[in-house]
Amino acid sequence: MILYIFIFIFGALIGSFLNVCIYRIPQGLSIVRPASRCQACGVPIKFYDNVPILSYMILLGRCRSCRVKLSVRYPVVELLNAVLYIAVFNRFGVGSPWVLLTYFTFVSALIVIFFIDIDHQIIPDGITLPGIPIAIIAGSTILPDPFSIMDILGWKSSLIGFIAGGGSFYLIAVMGRLILKKDAMGGGDIKMMAMVGGLLGWKGVILTTFMGSLLGSVVGVSLIMLKGKEWGSRIPFGPYLASGALVSLFYGQDILMWYLYA
Repeated sequence: MILYIFIFIFGALIGSFLNVCIYRIPQGLSIVRPASRCQACGVPIKFYDNVPILSYMILLGRCRSCRVKLSVRYPVVELLNAVLYIAVFNRFGVGSPWVLLTYFTFVSALIVIFFIDIDHQIIPDGITLPGIPIAIIAGSTILPDPFSIMDILGWKSSLIGFIAGGGSFYLIAVMGRLILKKDAMGGGDIKMMAMVGGLLGWKGVILTTFMGSLLGSVVGVSLIMLKGKEWGSRIPFGPYLASGALVSLFYGQDILMWYLYA
């Protein structure tokens, strides 16, 4: 129980840092300096007002200095990262600490991608480009196959996943430009799926793409029906791919068994 509390607190602390990344990376700002401050009044946030989740609740979601209302996204990101760290530990906790560290980093990266793509419709290279070699190295050496966690993913599956993820989305982008005369897939999505493929293998690419497309279709149709969005409106795909990657990571083996034996 104590270990779970520690992991939750650690995840929430990292989640607080993710909020900094989500806000600053798209603006090209340093994620290290200056220290966190209120975006409205510019007053630096005291350490006792920067406790993940709790500070937001104690301050009733407002800045102590100017009393401006703060976005509920801050505690949501902190809580989400903490919960996902617990989920990673539950799924892979008996393995190497390097496996846990890799998956902790992966789910945190997906959270940052999710919210930055919603806000700015970009997936930063600063996350995906370093993530690709890390994913291939880790997938080739230490990571289990999410679809059979008793086996190591291995360099063949990791490399095939990298090629399948990046290559298939690159092909979609090229075909979209040739046939539809517009961008059907962004470069950030291509690099993101190359990273996902290196980490989860080719099976992970298939399931991530399927789940991402399914979620994107459901949300897209809902927006058209409820908010009057037009067909063909640009909707960022990164959040749905990130969600699909999480499904692949945590439930890939269960979904495969259900598909094969249902």
